[in-house]
Amino acid sequence: MKTPLLALLLSSPLVIQAADWPQYRGATGDGVSSEILKWKASGLSSVWKVPSVGGFSSFSVAAGRAFTLSLKEVDGASQEVLAAHDGATGRELWSVPLLVAKYDGGGNDGTADNKGGDGPRSTPTVVGKSVVVLTTQLALKSFDAASGKENWSRDLKAEHEGRNIQWQNAASPLLEGGLLYVAGGGPGQSVLAVDPADGRVVWKAFDEKITHATPVAATILGQRQVIFFLQSGLLAVEPKTGKELWRYAFPYKVSTAASPVAGGDIVYCSAGYGVGAGAVKISKEGDAFKATEIYRMPGNQPLANHWSTPVLKDGHLYGMFQFKEYGKGPVKCVELATGAVKWTQEGFGPGHVILMGDEVVALSDAGELVRFSAAPGAYKELSRQKVLDGKCWTTPTVSGGRIFVRSTKEAACLE
Repeated sequence: MKTPLLALLLSSPLVIQAADWPQYRGATGDGVSSEILKWKASGLSSVWKVPSVGGFSSFSVAAGRAFTLSLKEVDGASQEVLAAHDGATGRELWSVPLLVAKYDGGGNDGTADNKGGDGPRSTPTVVGKSVVVLTTQLALKSFDAASGKENWSRDLKAEHEGRNIQWQNAASPLLEGGLLYVAGGGPGQSVLAVDPADGRVVWKAFDEKITHATPVAATILGQRQVIFFLQSGLLAVEPKTGKELWRYAFPYKVSTAASPVAGGDIVYCSAGYGVGAGAVKISKEGDAFKATEIYRMPGNQPLANHWSTPVLKDGHLYGMFQFKEYGKGPVKCVELATGAVKWTQEGFGPGHVILMGDEVVALSDAGELVRFSAAPGAYKELSRQKVLDGKCWTTPTVSGGRIFVRSTKEAACLE
């Protein structure tokens, strides 16, 4: 005979290590979920669905609130806004306008299948009781997560001689070791570490031009480091001081939007527009680091990542390796150490992927949530379900046993 508690456990979705998802691509910024969900045979159930218009900002979820950037009519003008939703119901708790939406192009390149439209592309970062955003115009702003009241603001363009980019900023603030890491300033202050408590600049350095890629943090050969993907290529710095650790010169053309991926002592990077992919092996002699290229594959095949950052599992990359293949582009499995493609599966378009245990969860650009095995032998699809209307160039978020997704039209929560 089942006890009431046992019956409840057996009838509920399996959730292991329920956790917040406080920033772009998760707590560790690598697209890896600390939770493992067991899908029901009937698929995901809808918890809520609400309108959420414009742009490609993903959700950050913490303390029961889900934060994203979108477009909203405020005072008769279309404005970029930060919105806080109740994670359980989808109800908007508050929203604050950030700036009038004056974009310099980008959401629609004129092709029939590319109707994403314009709007904010950055994802909020939750730091304790605050939520921080980096706007399309390079303003770094902190708000109280409960009320939306502004804590502080730092304008990289006005205060740090900032230089924006075509289609404007898309990178999200990286939270690492208690500091926020952003790029976008001018000479001598292109890369900054900021104290999230008060907006104070802890250090600033370098003369670099930004891309649309969000930086990542990794431990390589025992050294914690933050890796920026800039127009000059990869730049790794010591987080607390900004000391340069190593560089990798990598071509830039039009837009670089996928973040680097670090695995052991190897770092992979890629871009569209004919740039292609490359990887370096990091070595160390004494205190000096060195990046040595192990492969470089120019062109849009086989390894271009337009804006979709792959995830890494057991030495293999899984993700949307494609360029402007809207609605049909493939996911691929690629060996990190060699760049060898192990398998290819069409039918996704340039959406995004995350890793959950031994499974990859992909959100296609057409709004399908697809699960497949993170295994190099062959593509094995586990489930596929239409969950959103609109263009989905956003990253799925997992928190508290639920999946949060959004498109250019709506946002949804599923379990």
